[in-house]
Amino acid sequence: MAPPGTDAADAFSARDKVSRLLHAALDGDLSIFSQAAQAMDGGQGLAQTVVEVKDANGRGPLHFAARGGKDELCKYLLEEMYLPVDQRDNDGETPLIHAARQGHVSTAKCLLEHGADASATSNDLGTMALHHAAGIGSVDLIEILLNQGVDVDALSYAGSPLIWAVGHDKLNAVKALLDHHANPNLTADDDVTALLTAAAVGSLELVELLVQHGADICASAGGGVTPLHVAADQGDERIVLYLLKCGGDPNVKDDEGSKPIQVAAAKGNRHIVEHLLLVTDPDPSVSEWTTDGLLAHVESISRQEEANTNNVTDTGKKGTEGSMLSQHPTVEPVELSPENAKRVLEAKARGDEAFKKMDYMLAVDAYTQALDFDPKNVKVLSNRSLCWIKLGQAVHALADAKAARESNPTWSKVWYREGAALRLLERYEEAADAFYQGVKCDPENRELVNAFREAVEAGRQHYKQEKSQVT
Repeated sequence: MAPPGTDAADAFSARDKVSRLLHAALDGDLSIFSQAAQAMDGGQGLAQTVVEVKDANGRGPLHFAARGGKDELCKYLLEEMYLPVDQRDNDGETPLIHAARQGHVSTAKCLLEHGADASATSNDLGTMALHHAAGIGSVDLIEILLNQGVDVDALSYAGSPLIWAVGHDKLNAVKALLDHHANPNLTADDDVTALLTAAAVGSLELVELLVQHGADICASAGGGVTPLHVAADQGDERIVLYLLKCGGDPNVKDDEGSKPIQVAAAKGNRHIVEHLLLVTDPDPSVSEWTTDGLLAHVESISRQEEANTNNVTDTGKKGTEGSMLSQHPTVEPVELSPENAKRVLEAKARGDEAFKKMDYMLAVDAYTQALDFDPKNVKVLSNRSLCWIKLGQAVHALADAKAARESNPTWSKVWYREGAALRLLERYEEAADAFYQGVKCDPENRELVNAFREAVEAGRQHYKQEKSQVT
């Protein structure tokens, strides 16, 4: 019989060996990699040993070498160890997808030269390397993949490569995709178009470019929202005026019966209201169809809704006293009627269930319904931010993460969400800072510690790459 603790010690030793080998692959250190492989070889041969090594997510040495942009080690693994070039991890992602996500052009070329499938898709989002190349704005990689015959309009659950490029505010990538005749009117699962995304990002250049290439100005997403609604909500005067000039309809109502002018008024965007007032048909429900009259009207409605929300029973009040303040001391207590509190829980449960099934857009919709009743619900904001991350929509993910963090900056998870969104946007210094703030909240959280280190390293690599391009 083995001494007590032997099994645990063996397990830790095996895990350390796997970790050493995979980190050597990520670093591209062939010498350390070979030593680590030999230490793991139980007599079956190095090639068989290496091909069987995977982390908890099913990623093998080739995934790590591709992610690290280590071309020589990739060649060694493919030519000497005979690893399959399209080996998939638990998310269905190939080494090529990992290389594309990090913008490693030469590594992607190496993998393609060794027979990688340029059109391989992941399991959860159905994304290809092209989606990630578009998301990081790598024009060189976009051209390489399109020359391999990849469909420029390849759809994923989070939309086409064009929507990914627009959502990450990558103007040059958008231009490249449109030059290859990308369809500007394709939609994501929630009917969001590239133009709606550009309005949400707040980029007039992207809006103009898409309209010039035939984007439908009046196309609406879920909820009946048009690009003009989005720009009015954002308070972006330049985009509002441009859309109006190009034929945007100011009288279209969303599913809640609101025209863009009412959306602008609800946000207090006075200058937008003034512009839209000149071209919008009067609404009979508004007694005084002037800028001041509209602003006063929506303020009155807001006060009434607030009064209705605050009109809770004593039982409802008792349910929120103490526990809310003790768990989230930085959040102003939101008093919900028992009925609305139940609706929040039901909507959140639907969102959680959809997330488990990897139906991220359905989860976003459910979480949005929950936030309609409880806009400062930190957990729901955090969950919706994660869904946006899964969908590759970093701008939306960051907005939700910031809202969650403002409500409860002592919860480490909101800092992790913010860092993840910033990392996706390639704002590595800010990402590292967000992860560091999270570590201060929860010093024992290894996931945050590792995320902080990775963001710092990614920032260094990004800086080196930019510097080399300049020189």
